[in-house]
This record gives sequence, C-alpha cells and structure tokens, in this order.
Amino acid sequence: MIRSTACLILALASVVAHGQTWQAASARVEITPKDFIWMAGYGGRNEPAQGKLTPIWAKALALRDANQKTAVLITLDLVGIHRDTSEKICSQIREKHGLERDQIAINCSHTHTGPVVGQNLAGLHYYLLPPEQQQAIDAYETSLVKDIVAIVDSAITNLQPSHLTWGNGHCTVAVNRRENVQSDVPELRNQGLLKGPSDHDVPVLLVRDATQNLTTIVFGYACHATTLSINEWSGDYPGFAQMELEQRYPNANAMFWAGCGADQNPLPRRTVELAESYGERLAGAVTEVVEGFVRPVAPKLTTHFAEIDLPLVDVPSLEAMQDLRGSTSNKYEQGRIDYLLSRLGDDKQIQTTYPYAVQAWGLGDDIRFVFLGGEVVVDYALRLKATATEAPDDQPSMIWVAGYSNDVMAYIPSRRVLNEGGYEGGGSNVYYGLPGLWSETIENTIANKVAGWIAKP
Repeated sequence: MIRSTACLILALASVVAHGQTWQAASARVEITPKDFIWMAGYGGRNEPAQGKLTPIWAKALALRDANQKTAVLITLDLVGIHRDTSEKICSQIREKHGLERDQIAINCSHTHTGPVVGQNLAGLHYYLLPPEQQQAIDAYETSLVKDIVAIVDSAITNLQPSHLTWGNGHCTVAVNRRENVQSDVPELRNQGLLKGPSDHDVPVLLVRDATQNLTTIVFGYACHATTLSINEWSGDYPGFAQMELEQRYPNANAMFWAGCGADQNPLPRRTVELAESYGERLAGAVTEVVEGFVRPVAPKLTTHFAEIDLPLVDVPSLEAMQDLRGSTSNKYEQGRIDYLLSRLGDDKQIQTTYPYAVQAWGLGDDIRFVFLGGEVVVDYALRLKATATEAPDDQPSMIWVAGYSNDVMAYIPSRRVLNEGGYEGGGSNVYYGLPGLWSETIENTIANKVAGWIAKP
C-alpha cells in the first residue's frame, strides 16, 4: 500500500513538473419525479409509482486535457433515453458550451425502478398509456433535459486542476440469464457450475483535486439493474453502490455506467435486501481500487462519434402495418404500430435501417472508453477487449465498453445470440418499436467501426 501510493505520487509529480494537468469537475442533481408517473422497464405494471425507496440522480463529469479539449460524461439513474431526448440534451450543451456530439457521452444505469422518459420503450409504455400519463411523461422529459444541462453548466464552470487515475476491480454479481435457470443459480454458484459468458471487470476512474482530495469516482459494471420490481423509485443495485461509495468518500460524487449487461442479471433477485447487498459488493470492488494500486492518466483526450445505419430484416410495408393496426389483439404490437406510424418521414415509409450511435474516447495513453447504444449483450465487450491491442498480462484491461449509451433503442444481440433467438435475439424488438429484426451483419459492423478508434497508436 505504501509502495503503490509512493509510485503514484512520483508519477503524478512527473506529469505536473512538465506543466501538464487535467482540469475536472463533477456535479449532480436529483431527478426523482415530483409526481407519481409511470415507471419504465416492465410491462406488467398496472399503475404509476407509489412511493420512493431512494432518490435517483443525474450526474456529470467535465474533463479538459492539456490542449484545452473538453468532454462531458453524463450518467443517469434511468432505464434508458430515446435518441430524441439525447439530441435535445446535446443541442443545448452545444449551444451553451460549443461542445460537439463526440464530446458528450450519456449513459443510463438501466434501473427498472425509474420513470418512463419520452419515447424510450414506446411500444411498451407511452402509446399504451392514457393521455394524462403521456402528458406527465412529456413534462418530466422537459424537466430532465433542463436539469441535465444545468449540471453540465456547473461542472464546466467549476473546472479545476485535477489528477486522474484508473484501475480495474472485480465483482461476480452478474449471471448469464440465457444460460442459467434463476432458481438453480444459488446451487450452481456454490458448485462453480454457472454457465455462459459474463464480464466481471469493474473499471474505475478516479478524479482528485490538486491537493489529492478525491472528488469523483466513475465506475462501471455489466449487469441488468433488475433486482427490484417494486412500484417505488430507486436506482436498484447501482444506486445503492453509488450511495455506499458516497458514504465512504463523502466529498466525492460516485457515477455508475452500465456495461454490456443485456444478457446478465443479478441473481437471485426481487428483494430490497438483495439490491442493497449487490450494491455493497460492487462498492467493495470499487473501494479496493481506490485504496489499492492505481495508474495515472496523462492529460490527453480524444473523442469520436458516429451514427451508422444498421439494417433491419423482415420489415413490413406501411400498408401491411396499417392493416395489422386494426386487427391485432396484442397490445404491445398495437403500441409498436402507433409509435411507428407517429414517426413516418416525408416518404411515408417504414424505415429499414436504424441510425445507431457508437462513440469512443481515449483517456491518456491507456484507456479506450467505448459507448454503444442500446441494450448490448456481453459478447461485444469480450470481443472488443480480446481483439484490441492489450496491456501486459499483469495489467488490467484498458478497454472499457459501456452499453445503454446515448440512445437505448433496442437490444443489440451478437450474431451468436441473434441466431439463437429468444428475448435478446429479437423477441424484445416489439417493445422498443423496431419494425423488424436486426440483420446478422450488425455485430461485425459495430465492432469494425469501433476497432479503428481503440487501436493503439
């Protein structure tokens, strides 16, 4: 412990001696709805929220490197946001601060005990709700955008000389839900017989001010935030992890980002006690990094962003969609149709591609932070980590892969999962309002786009 701390101090001193330093600041605002509006994530709910277990938060970290390039990371205790909401946030930040789209990253924790936001999961929620609930959801989105822009303003205004360090922890809460029956998980875990791929890395980025006071803890994990299904607001296990870290480090903002956990669940689940326990375990993994060996991040920032047209297959014609509208008895199919018909362009055709958001940042010479839209299965993170030029075996992964970023428009299956089918492989698309299934080409398209950004110079 003494040796690692001394090494870190020497490394940071070397950076400062050469006149290079980061500027950083974070801010947060509570975004718990003031009214009990509809909750997001589960279709079985039949009433709005009925209480508040914990607050939910929006948090922002602004970073500026030695060349005065700025980027902002926004984390939200929400199930997801729609592309429309993301564009509203980013356009206002661009207008106020001149930041381009590649300089703004937005990640959602995917808690299923947060509110419906705008058109996210429209086929599951918005178009199946009465007008007064739709109006309340629209009003909440407007307030949310205002709050997010305000904390970004605060973070950028309060930028101060800072030191960044990083490391990776380890946590085994996540279980591959496609490969393991929930009721069997405790015994399978005890026997070491859990099946399927998972990603148990806990990437951690630490921000300290010029006097080495810890000001911000950014950490990620690849697992659904579905421990709870209650009708009360909460951040689920990621919320409890953030709360625990902020109790342990009271002068720091703890910011959680969701990894590629679309096929990963916290199992067993369904109790508050389990959500608290998983949060404490994740916070413990982060604490080991905070108190252990960490590596300095040189004050150098690169940013990339693109929307790539991902193809959909078996997309019906507008005429077929209109015919189905009056004949289907499936309410979720009806919700999807209403959503799609509300978004027709000038050509009055159902779109056969989707503008999929991909983003990557380079932090210093080490970290390559990837942000992928949608509910991304774990195969993507494992592939990108395996194919990128990696550090030596004794150094943790430098490739961090977030899902649920910028636009949560659907599940994003790998080719393997798409061919296997099931909920993540396409059955869920109706709830998001996609008119067809993804083409089996999407995994390579996404991975190849990102690969060039994260390759080592």
